[in-house]
Amino acid sequence: MFSLSLAIPMLFTMLIHAADSLSYALRLGGLRTRRIALALSLSGILLLVSRTSNMAQGPMVGNLVDTATSGGNSHFAVQLHWLMGAATAGTAIAILCFPTMVKLASRMVVHFEAAGSIPAMVRGLLNGTKIRNAAYYITPPSWKMAKRLVQHGMPRRLMTLNVAVTAIYTTGVLSSLYAAYLYPGQAVAASQSTGLINGIATILLTILIDPRISLLSDKSLRGEIRLDRMNQIYGCMLVSRLFGTLVAQLLLIPFAYWIGWVVSWM
Repeated sequence: MFSLSLAIPMLFTMLIHAADSLSYALRLGGLRTRRIALALSLSGILLLVSRTSNMAQGPMVGNLVDTATSGGNSHFAVQLHWLMGAATAGTAIAILCFPTMVKLASRMVVHFEAAGSIPAMVRGLLNGTKIRNAAYYITPPSWKMAKRLVQHGMPRRLMTLNVAVTAIYTTGVLSSLYAAYLYPGQAVAASQSTGLINGIATILLTILIDPRISLLSDKSLRGEIRLDRMNQIYGCMLVSRLFGTLVAQLLLIPFAYWIGWVVSWM
């Protein structure tokens, strides 16, 4: 059930979700330095890590499907739940690293502005002195930080939407692959039906979440919202991502049967 062929995709899944979650740290670092556009451009580094991991993960997960379809794996559903557990672990790691990454992101934005390009910035950051200085920015999460998340009211609507979006994105591809396993007669159609699920998340993210976060960020830059409030909002969004990966565990099989029902009508 648990093997190297499963462990490696789990590792890549952890990297994908950790990188995606830490993009919040770059945005918050941009707010702290009042250089939000530069911070967003730096998020391309994390996006590169995420997309590269995704490309490497895809064929490996596909191999699990092929093995299960041929009858060589009777624990395929359990393995998919393990993969989603790795998503939860990656998000949890991002939460532990978040305070440190926010401080490092603030410095990276300043270095990026001075260097003028990402390659020049990377060359400058590889300086031995700067690498040693990075240790001063290590900040483990504290109970005090956790208490701040519930002060002055949590953004419950944003958090609920983020839980839904994260849950759908986490299970979307895996549900389509499980549907391909359940319905071998429509395996190709099922495996290509990820958009039936992820499309819902994309709509929610594009229309309801990203515009709201951008609006709050702009208000913070204009001084209409205190930076402490943005710290709380981004922290809550990160926690809601963690809960979203847990909710995804409940959606894997229902979504797979729903995809199978849809493709049976095509």
